[in-house]
Amino acid sequence: MKPLSLRYTLIFATLATLTLLGGGIWALSGHNPAVQTAAAPKEAKSPAAAQIKAPQPVLPESRPLPVSEALSQRVTEYHLDAQLLPSTGSLMASEAVTWTHPGQKPVQDLYFHLYPNAFASGDTTFMKESGGKLRGDTMPTNGYGSMTLTDLRTSDGVSLMQRLQYVQPDDGNVNDKTLVKVHLPQPVSGGESVTLKLKFEVKMPKVFARMGVSGNFVMAGQWFPKISVYEPAGTRGVKQEGWNLHQYHGTSEFYSDFGIYNVTLSVPPNYTVAATGFPVKTAKLKQGQKIYKFYADDVHDFAWAASPDFVVAEEAFSSPEVPGVRIKLYLDPLHKDLQERYFQAAKAALNTFSKWYGPYPYSTLSIVVPPKEGSGAGGMEYPTLITAFGAAENMPGTQLERTIIHEIGHQFFYGMVASNEFEEAWLDESFTSYAEDRLMEQEYGVASNLPLQASLVPSAQPLTLETWKYTGDDSYTRNIYIRGKLVLKDIERQVGTKTMDAILAAYARKYRFRHPSTEDFQRTVEKVTKKSWQTYFEHYVYSGGAPDFAINHITNTISKAGTDKEGLRYESSVTVSNRGSQYGDVPVKFTFADGYTVQRYWNGENKQTTFQLSYKAPLLSAEIDPEHSVLLESKHLNNFRVAELEPDTLSRWTLSMTNLIENLLGTLVW
Repeated sequence: MKPLSLRYTLIFATLATLTLLGGGIWALSGHNPAVQTAAAPKEAKSPAAAQIKAPQPVLPESRPLPVSEALSQRVTEYHLDAQLLPSTGSLMASEAVTWTHPGQKPVQDLYFHLYPNAFASGDTTFMKESGGKLRGDTMPTNGYGSMTLTDLRTSDGVSLMQRLQYVQPDDGNVNDKTLVKVHLPQPVSGGESVTLKLKFEVKMPKVFARMGVSGNFVMAGQWFPKISVYEPAGTRGVKQEGWNLHQYHGTSEFYSDFGIYNVTLSVPPNYTVAATGFPVKTAKLKQGQKIYKFYADDVHDFAWAASPDFVVAEEAFSSPEVPGVRIKLYLDPLHKDLQERYFQAAKAALNTFSKWYGPYPYSTLSIVVPPKEGSGAGGMEYPTLITAFGAAENMPGTQLERTIIHEIGHQFFYGMVASNEFEEAWLDESFTSYAEDRLMEQEYGVASNLPLQASLVPSAQPLTLETWKYTGDDSYTRNIYIRGKLVLKDIERQVGTKTMDAILAAYARKYRFRHPSTEDFQRTVEKVTKKSWQTYFEHYVYSGGAPDFAINHITNTISKAGTDKEGLRYESSVTVSNRGSQYGDVPVKFTFADGYTVQRYWNGENKQTTFQLSYKAPLLSAEIDPEHSVLLESKHLNNFRVAELEPDTLSRWTLSMTNLIENLLGTLVW
């Protein structure tokens, strides 16, 4: 997801030259019928209480699913049925979910994320941490929304409503109801499955944070009760299996397991729906409602958008890297004449990212362009569906392409390489931002000013912090979107572009449809480069390290060996230091009064070192990292120093110094 507040406030408004972050990606292929299916898991035994039958509400039943090759473990299977009520901005829905235990120890508690409850009041964890703001948008007046579970039963009809307990493992905030525990009548053993049936209502908030309603536009993201991730031992390096449990925080996004989604959506007849996956049949009118049916597999979320105003366009796309995908645009009318730009950006992203990170395995990609008033739903990624920024103008700049490319990038780093966005968000946002920058320069000739971006990270913090633990103004955004990307660029600087391509390709392909960790990425780097990166990762990934180079002192002395003025030689001594984290192979540029320059390299092994130089002219200045190639340094003011020369020396070299200082000042305003 793109951080709008940093993008516009910090970069465009304040620094003007910097464009950060942008589009997204999802890459290739289609669903192959009649391949092999995994063996059906054992069903957990029903409790004895299930023998007592009582009148039950109508709940969704499992339906036959399209047969396809399983790309993921498919831990979950959802059957969802929802009706949109635009007059009240609400959803009436039911859910049948089957969870297959991926671990070994018996489990008697299931946990569900109820994300819409983040917007229930000003006292929820999300609202308290965010202050009711996200990416430049503010919670509208009376814009609250929530989710209410109205029924919860076993597959045999036993009510579990009295077994619900809201939990707050992160902060103990009793006003936060974004995570609920369900105590099962009987434990589920490893390899067994359990099915629960739910009914729920969602009062959609007014759009400001990814989901909600704005006029007649609806963005249903994170709209249904979603089972948390149960991590077997070894997943993301965990030593003991168990649930990964977090509330919905002001800076956090999401984490869930791969599965199957079979979804029926009922909307007013004049509405058009865009959704994850593909329609299994043409939408039909029934009893005054338009009924859509969608199916998706090997995805870990399902989102949809609806509006009577969408301008719909569709194109088929294929290439050597993308066998076949239908790109679907759902445009706000203000952007109806920009179809070509959206399609071009999407095709470039699908084709190139599939080439770099492995083929896009889905048959569809939907792009939703919200109205201006619904911009809070823009710049977001979901499996096979992304949102552009709201249509605020009819002739936007290249931020249109950047946003599309960034969000399609998330189809790989988040969609398929499904990292934990609660705890290791950099594996999602930093990797996508890195890919975005590279493709924007390749396709549109737009290069990011990386040294300038580095200066926006005055306080480096570990990249593996849980998102809500970043401290300071915009610290999460500055570290996860900028600094993490710069770490990847710095690794590329050290190993070369070709090797970096090999690293990312190996990582993306190995961990497709899995949940990798930072340590998994580190092991990939070490395997490809055939050397240890432990010290580097300890300094710059697992902690908030940053180099801070400085020119401490410069001295010039006249060599006693010289007697004739024309034969004088100057002995210069320059002391440099690194007041921050260790960093080697740092260039140091020395400029003499007659314009001659020489560059040396400092191995960075000690905190301080001294360079000795001998030349016919006095040393005028010294500068560490003159090209600002060390992207992890954000403090450059002490990297440059002009020597203090004696009056007679100053007089002799006045003209040369004047010209040189003018040139130097010109190069310093990077």
